[in-house]
Amino acid sequence: MNKIIPLLVALGIAACNSPETKKINQPAEKMVHNEYKKADWINNTNVYEVNLRQYTKEGTFNAFAKELPRLKEMGVETLWFMPITPIAQKNMKGSLGSYYACSDYTSINPEFGNLDDFKNLVKLAHSMGFKVIIDWVANHTGWDHVWTKIHPDYYLKDSATNDFKIASGMDDIIELDYKNPALRKAMIDAMRYWITEADIDGYRCDLAFWVELDFWLEARAELEKTKTLFWLAESDPLEHADYFKAFDACYTWTWMHKTEDFYKKNQDKHILDTVLQQYNSICSTIDIPLWFTTNHDENTWNGTEYEKYGSMANALSVFSFTWNGMPMIYSGQELPNMKRLKFFDKDPIEWNDKYQLHDFYKTLLSLKKSNPALRAGDVAVTTHLLNTNADKSVLAYIRKNGSSEVLVFINFSKEKVSFDVDDAHFTGRFTNVFSKEENDFTIEKHFELQPWDYKVFEKK
Repeated sequence: MNKIIPLLVALGIAACNSPETKKINQPAEKMVHNEYKKADWINNTNVYEVNLRQYTKEGTFNAFAKELPRLKEMGVETLWFMPITPIAQKNMKGSLGSYYACSDYTSINPEFGNLDDFKNLVKLAHSMGFKVIIDWVANHTGWDHVWTKIHPDYYLKDSATNDFKIASGMDDIIELDYKNPALRKAMIDAMRYWITEADIDGYRCDLAFWVELDFWLEARAELEKTKTLFWLAESDPLEHADYFKAFDACYTWTWMHKTEDFYKKNQDKHILDTVLQQYNSICSTIDIPLWFTTNHDENTWNGTEYEKYGSMANALSVFSFTWNGMPMIYSGQELPNMKRLKFFDKDPIEWNDKYQLHDFYKTLLSLKKSNPALRAGDVAVTTHLLNTNADKSVLAYIRKNGSSEVLVFINFSKEKVSFDVDDAHFTGRFTNVFSKEENDFTIEKHFELQPWDYKVFEKK
């Protein structure tokens, strides 16, 4: 995470409204990272999760390829495909099964097409400037994965049943044994296959913290010999901070759940300030938190972003794109998608060709890409939390990288807020990125925000 200079309100200090800029204290020592080469494109990219099964009526690679021009125009850069491998049939859930119950790590799910279809999609995406990462499920497989027959020793066994060990109560998947060196080598070889065969650009690693960290360190060291990749972990640094040793970016599950509680339970904004302080305390300047409001799991099992956040949903998206880290969009958010998508059965997104939030996301995606002040994992970027007389409702911050500056105000309350800003870091001429209105904040210091409203400005 980038250098953030102090959030006293998060610490409950009485002087939170003093005229000095609030600062978040960096700990004296951060964890030691392994020296892996970083992909040079990850610092200002974004991630768009593709639920291929539900994305189109066909649910295929070829059908999705037709969506690339629209996504390119919106500003999407990194496409994350949920698992593309075939699904186990034994103990399969629903009519189509779970993406995450793999039956062969080096084959294509025929539901989506064939290997050539995927390779052609990656080539087309690359030619248009996209990066492509795929979901990798290393902890477990489905019950009839090819390894259960030819390498049963790759799996953990249940002493009570003398059968394969069910993974965490999910009875369609079984756990692999990472104490077995042969399993580790086979898994790394399978991951290398998709790099050499399809030229993918990285991995989103499912439930990364369920797999021993030393495996990921080993895998990255080996695979980096083939290509410098982007490594994204489904692992929250507040629970597993050491996974940043192997991964470039990690999930922010805690923030996502705390913001839902904040909205639904009408909690004090201090809750959010505290969580941000915790992330800053854990993450170093090169670590990249991934911010999101929904994904495949959340949408299906816990509700759409509007069920969870109501009128606050778009404000949280603004935060995701402008705070320290990397933003993620899930399939259909630009619609916006207002329904829970089924997980184990066909249930296409109900596209209507209106894409009501296309321009909203395009504005944020463009700003994230073009303004150096929003780079993630960059030691040159600083984030200053601004002093206002409405700290109990408003999150106000300015991010800087040299002469580049982005200013953000977010009203985390259901009431209209009028406030003043008293801060030395806040001066100069800015343009509102949404309205294009120009302001001279050398003079103007008073603002108004409607309930759950936001304003984002870029320095001229």
